[in-house]
Amino acid sequence: MGAGHEDIRDFLRREPDSVLVAVTSAAGSTPRDTDAWMLVAAEGLFGTVGGGQLEYMAIDHARRALRQGVPAEAMTIPLGPEIGQCCGGRVDLSFTPVAADVAASLIARSDREMAERPHVYIFGAGHVGDALASALSLVPVRTVLVDTREQELAASKAQGIETCLTAMPEAVVRDAPAGSSFVILTHDHALDFLIAAEALRRDDTAYVGMIGSKTKRATFKNWLAREIGRPELFGRLICPIGGTAVRDKRPAVIAALAAAEIVTGALSFAPVKPAVRKDA
Repeated sequence: MGAGHEDIRDFLRREPDSVLVAVTSAAGSTPRDTDAWMLVAAEGLFGTVGGGQLEYMAIDHARRALRQGVPAEAMTIPLGPEIGQCCGGRVDLSFTPVAADVAASLIARSDREMAERPHVYIFGAGHVGDALASALSLVPVRTVLVDTREQELAASKAQGIETCLTAMPEAVVRDAPAGSSFVILTHDHALDFLIAAEALRRDDTAYVGMIGSKTKRATFKNWLAREIGRPELFGRLICPIGGTAVRDKRPAVIAALAAAEIVTGALSFAPVKPAVRKDA
């Protein structure tokens, strides 16, 4: 879980009397789709079905049922002027008391969704790496902060992420699952080049980015051609990370710009499927 996110097990232990609110149908323009759900208890909430007046109505409906000790009926909510929203769509919501079987199903679903999250490996736990790890902790990716220096990882302020202490960061690249993203910003340019080359050799990455200046970019391009003999790989590298539209070198700013870039790649990645023989 990212920083500020509570594990569903903790919520269910603390709020055993709750209602599962799920989007069962979403037509037109709606805040969320049918993958959205939330838990409503007398005092607490877990998750969201989109916010705004739609969510307020759902929370009120669920809590009224909890107070009265009766099942809550399903709702169909047009997202129009009558509820102060102008989306123009329509949402159907179901309300299910959270019994033991429902709780077990939700935990399994949550675990499955967590396991399916795309991996983002940040190489370098310095100021920018730590700020980037914190930024990514808020989005649905599995963030791993990698460094060769134990003290840097121990000093990380990022919450809800994984850390990896290793003497061979390039091995982490080789072992990463398909669809992973690699962000390279270590304390050593030579190490940056080794990690970047290893990541660029893979053809199943969602994102490969390296922090750097124009000079570092040009140096790496020449190094890639001279040492690896694969100059064509350079075209797949994002360098500098975060783009050049905002010329601000503060770690938090770089992290914010890079996080949007990385998440776009990670969540839109689609693996290339092998061709199916017509005679199969």
